[in-house]
Amino acid sequence: MIRIEVILPKNEVMSISEGLKEINVGGLTVSKKRGRGKNPGPEIHASKGTEVFIPQFSDKYVLEIIVPENMEEKSIQIIKQNATLGKIFVHPVLRTYDIKTGDEGDKVI
Repeated sequence: MIRIEVILPKNEVMSISEGLKEINVGGLTVSKKRGRGKNPGPEIHASKGTEVFIPQFSDKYVLEIIVPENMEEKSIQIIKQNATLGKIFVHPVLRTYDIKTGDEGDKVI
């Protein structure tokens, strides 16, 4: 199994989610976080436009998706098609357990 982590500077979550549904990816977790990348965030004009403030951190959307290894390429392709900016990180998942049922492995996702 693979965990795909996507960090998006813009909210493109719904289009990615809908695309993943079409290829039967069951679930995903979305978090809104603050962070910074190489590029600074947008300027904010404060005090009636006389002061310009560049925030240290800007809002980011983080998606976490667990998929079987055979769905990795399709999932990444859908993400790339539906997002304009961001980063994709792929992590191996060693084991999965369902706390309620006690199931293990691919049955959990």
